Amino acid sequence: MRHDSDGRRLPIKLDSTSNGEVAPVPLEPVHLHANALAHQAADANAKRLGLSRRRLLVSAAGAAGTLLAFNEAYAAAGRTGGFYEIEQTAAIDVEEASQRLGSREFIFDVQGHFVGRNWQGRHGLGGVDQFVKDVFLDSDTDMMVLSFIPSRRENEYLPIAEAAGVQEIVSRLPRSQRLLIHGRVNPNQPGDMEDIDALASRWKVSALKCYTQWGPDGRGFYLTDDIGIRMIEKARSVGIRNICVHKGLPFGRQSYEHSTCADIGSIARMFPDVNFLVYHAGYVQSAKEGPYDPTRSDGVDRLIRSVEEAGLGKGSNVYGELGSTWRMLMRDPDQAAHVVGKLVKHLGEGNVLWGSDSIWYGSPQDQIQAFRTFQISSEYQDKFGYAAMTPLLRARIFGLNGAQVYGLDVEEVTRRAAADEIGRARAAYDPDPHFLTFGPKTRAQFLRLRAAHGNQPG
Repeated sequence: MRHDSDGRRLPIKLDSTSNGEVAPVPLEPVHLHANALAHQAADANAKRLGLSRRRLLVSAAGAAGTLLAFNEAYAAAGRTGGFYEIEQTAAIDVEEASQRLGSREFIFDVQGHFVGRNWQGRHGLGGVDQFVKDVFLDSDTDMMVLSFIPSRRENEYLPIAEAAGVQEIVSRLPRSQRLLIHGRVNPNQPGDMEDIDALASRWKVSALKCYTQWGPDGRGFYLTDDIGIRMIEKARSVGIRNICVHKGLPFGRQSYEHSTCADIGSIARMFPDVNFLVYHAGYVQSAKEGPYDPTRSDGVDRLIRSVEEAGLGKGSNVYGELGSTWRMLMRDPDQAAHVVGKLVKHLGEGNVLWGSDSIWYGSPQDQIQAFRTFQISSEYQDKFGYAAMTPLLRARIFGLNGAQVYGLDVEEVTRRAAADEIGRARAAYDPDPHFLTFGPKTRAQFLRLRAAHGNQPG
């Protein structure tokens, strides 16, 4: 049975879903207006084209019409710092919409998630087959890195053995190279530092992932603390050169200082041969982002200031990653323009990485389509010195930058992917996306999930 046969779900999911690490943020009136306009457009455009709502919304024209409706709602609310650059006619011309919103970049999602068997039922998630469909068939994603959330060792969402199992299943597909995996390390938790040898030798992880605000006793750490330095030195000793660190999206007030990017510049200067991938780019969902403010003590500005105070500047070994951040910024084009604009301006065009934080948000295709068409207004470009969103810049953020960090040969990966089982399945696929999300949507759902996870984030 096919999904949503009546076409009641929009292809661009503007809702309150969170990734489970932080409480959902309720929709504002402007978002309700945007969704209402999108539904009205779907009714009108489907009738005009002689299509069912579902057939329209599954097409690129459905996504185009939805994004154009969001433009209208945001403009009416005075939010014009960014917008989705789509011709109005794309909403009623499937071929034109496909040209504008269709796949043309190498997309490497450096922050994806999968839930182990013990947790799938709590989220309404399926197994590996559903994961492959959502990520590789219903989206233009070419490669993904499976990441982790903070947890006590006995209560993991995705044990490393299951992560490796997912990677093995996908890699078993002929000539496939679709998934890399992280190794979760909380250096302030007994046993995790000792695991690094096995993460490198047995599990062949491509990076370590840590959460500096987290600790088994509620106390976090700075990467510049002794335990942080020892973790990085141990990683280097076994050949791991990528350290992924959750910054921003704070779990609460306890140990809040460790959620900020205050330590990033110093640790990156200390280890110039290590890449520091700053997950969420330090974004704080409860504090509005604007032009760069060097006095701000958190948010994206604290990341920028930390890098600049360390004398690193553009093109350093510090990278800002957009997982969950972009998804939240889709709710406010002014903030979206500031965050993307600031990261490119101050860290460099090669130092912004694509991540979706899916599968919490369902298939990442809507995030991809929104970013593929997003443009910073000429007013903001002139006033704040932000770069225009060009095809080359988008291609770098979507995948070329991440490929460089992870040492991938994009041409070789793309050639192999076109001929693997997923590539063949994608070419023959009759699209049937579900347009669902799986993270908590209300504070009550978030608190129940946290309680089930031992009152830990995630």
